Amino acid sequence: MHLVYPAVLAALLFAVGLYGVLARRNAILVLMSVELMLNAVNLNLVAFDVWLRDTLHAGQALTLFTIAIAAAEIGIGLAIVLLVYRNRGTADVDRLRDLNEGEDAERYAADTDVAVDTAGPGDRPNGPDKKAEAVA
Repeated sequence: MHLVYPAVLAALLFAVGLYGVLARRNAILVLMSVELMLNAVNLNLVAFDVWLRDTLHAGQALTLFTIAIAAAEIGIGLAIVLLVYRNRGTADVDRLRDLNEGEDAERYAADTDVAVDTAGPGDRPNGPDKKAEAVA
């Protein structure tokens, strides 16, 4: 078996997966693209294992570990995406800005009609400064 055919196919799969990760906005499509990239790596591992005629079949063993890790990654990733979708109503990666503060958070709130609290801890009526004054 020639090594070129599976190597070219793996390179094409990896390129399509990389394009999907960089260009897609939907989190589920990004996860699918990551899976394509992992499958390209698995194809390379098995192809090089066959080409080198390894007696221990290390490439196939690593492929099994990669498949197990990919299954766990998809399970956890889909759980996170479903929770984010349930809380935010969107799975758009560009709109998921949980840790924004300041002007970016206000601009995001204006775009999505969501109330954003930009006050600091000392600016709130029950913040740490007010509790310290009440104790003293």
